[in-house]
Amino acid sequence: MLTDAVLAGLDPEQRTAVTAPAGPVCILAGAGTGKTRAITHRVAYRTSTGEISPRHVLAVTFTARAAAEMRARLTALGAGGVQARTFHAAALRQVRYFAPRLLEGRGMPELMESKIRVVGLAAARAGVRADRAAARDLASEIEWAKSSLVEPAEYAVAAAKALREPPFEPARVAEVFAAYESLKRRQGVIDFEDLLRAAVWGIEEHPDVAEQIRAQYRHFVVDEYQDVNPLQQRLLEAWLGGRDDVTVVGDASQTIYSFTGATAGYLIDFPRRRRDAVVVRLVRDYRSTPQVVGLANAVIRQARGTEAKLRLELVGQRPAGPEPELKIFPDEPGEAAAVARRCRELIAAGTPAAEIAVLFRTNAQSEAYEEALAEAEVPYVVRGGERFFERPEVRQAMIALRAAVRSIPGETPLVEAVVEALAATGWSRTQPPPGGAAREQWEALAALVTLAEEYAASPDLLPIGEAGRVQRDVSLAAFNDELARRAEQQHAPTVAGVTLASLHSAKGLEWDAVFLVGLADGTLPTTYAKTPDQLEEERRLLYVGVTRARQWLWLSYGQSRAPGGRQRRPCRFLPQLERSGGSSSTVDRGERGSRKPDRRRPQVSSCRICGATLLAGADRKLGRCQTCPSDLDEDLHQRLQVWRANTAAELKVPAYVVFTDATLVAVAERRPAEPAQLLAIAGIGPRKLGQYGDAVFALVAGADPDDLARKNFEN
Repeated sequence: MLTDAVLAGLDPEQRTAVTAPAGPVCILAGAGTGKTRAITHRVAYRTSTGEISPRHVLAVTFTARAAAEMRARLTALGAGGVQARTFHAAALRQVRYFAPRLLEGRGMPELMESKIRVVGLAAARAGVRADRAAARDLASEIEWAKSSLVEPAEYAVAAAKALREPPFEPARVAEVFAAYESLKRRQGVIDFEDLLRAAVWGIEEHPDVAEQIRAQYRHFVVDEYQDVNPLQQRLLEAWLGGRDDVTVVGDASQTIYSFTGATAGYLIDFPRRRRDAVVVRLVRDYRSTPQVVGLANAVIRQARGTEAKLRLELVGQRPAGPEPELKIFPDEPGEAAAVARRCRELIAAGTPAAEIAVLFRTNAQSEAYEEALAEAEVPYVVRGGERFFERPEVRQAMIALRAAVRSIPGETPLVEAVVEALAATGWSRTQPPPGGAAREQWEALAALVTLAEEYAASPDLLPIGEAGRVQRDVSLAAFNDELARRAEQQHAPTVAGVTLASLHSAKGLEWDAVFLVGLADGTLPTTYAKTPDQLEEERRLLYVGVTRARQWLWLSYGQSRAPGGRQRRPCRFLPQLERSGGSSSTVDRGERGSRKPDRRRPQVSSCRICGATLLAGADRKLGRCQTCPSDLDEDLHQRLQVWRANTAAELKVPAYVVFTDATLVAVAERRPAEPAQLLAIAGIGPRKLGQYGDAVFALVAGADPDDLARKNFEN
């Protein structure tokens, strides 16, 4: 039977969601737990039993990609007549169909693709000087207000209550908002929020329209319900018309778009508002290894606030995989270079480049990784944004820097010259401006200053024949040449490659290998997150990033932005990852800094190859990351093994009591020739130096282990 086929392969919780009776159903679905599977099989199950007809179902999503995936799955399950659309696509279809009836014979007004142009005109009309970045931020404020059902006259009070940080004084933003609405009406156009409002108005104010829509759509499914805003919720209520056959699915721990007006409040309150609701929790994670799942649980376990009430403890279902790696580097360039090197190694080992992602908090962080991947000849694609040197503000800044070569004295220190040149574009180093787009633009130019600091702080020494060596030119002109080189290198066309993306744009995606980079306080959480709610959203961003990884996860940060720069602390949400022994890993359930320091812990050391701080005991013993290239002297290593076996047999102790395997590898790599060098290997103290030091030095010098054994016997 078709019904049996629909139920086949479901876990107990998914089956409960699929077979729940008609009425309100709330599916709390953690990352990777099969939420799309649950809701599509629920629709297919109900259609296969004859309970509902596919043509009477409306499933709404937040992206066209999710809607397409849902339609494909429903078709494969025999429920191909279901309408699966985004909120805006569903509203557009209805408004366009009913426009002649609602607008007295006229068609639907033109739908604007972007607000920026009209917002710019409205700002000028209101006497507000707004460049493109400021216009984008004003448009975001207007979108937030309209999505939150806030009118222009109510904006100032509502923005204050919501702790908004608008690009201008709230009263001025309200004036621009009012002017924007007036200009739209005069031009006969509508925006996407108007589209949703028109759909609501058509249903609420026109009984005949409401009756026809409600006769068509009788059963509703809402994906990513934690991302619904008040306007979308009002449209959903209008569609329902007091009925309760609605299935919602969401995860409060993935609420990361509150700045747009989205709220998990509707998901959290669903059981209270609908007393007879069936609530199902999906916690079996089929995406990630138990090691990745364990870290995700450790990150979100410390969450506080309203969303934490629906926190889910995930249970990994996949076979065990490698432990997440925590890497600490002296600076961001070193971090980026190590990430690029590891990406190249993964690709060489068989991981497709398209199954690797480097995720960061802000788009301005992408430049270092674009440069490092280009240097390593690793193909990459930037998702959800332009490449660094393609951004308008960066192109404008590079023009200003080239012009400044003629106007700024040549003896001016490089960083000072760059800051002065950027000031001509209106950029100020002192304080980033309010507004998300303006801040992003500011951060992109700040990244150029960081590049100048890096370029000036670590100049190469160039050979000049027999005359010796001379320091690289660190003038503004030379720096411009370096920027041009980077831009040319990063603009090379690429095919499928490593994904570079912000954490926000990575939502809903997954990869085999994920690098979470720049995990330093001030970046994640961002310095702009000041309230408890804002900080909790930053924690959820890290959780979303962790749960993107299927198999392999790397977490890292640079202790400073540029070489020799101000030291930063690691992300406060990051649990401590420490391996004990050779390969096992443990996750500290508390947050970093929540425990008293352990004075018995060994002094932190750095990888002699990549410079990363070594946290694992085996790594400290080797003096390098286990993933970094080994310079093992295989002949010495073999002789050390023979000597250890002989010594252990003579002392009647297990071999590891003499030296562990990791210690033998460390000795064979580092080839110590004197006591200080042997003592530098973690785990070798004065006692073992006294016991075995002479033998080790002799073996390093080329002695035969059997000769050493005979000498010991004769003695």
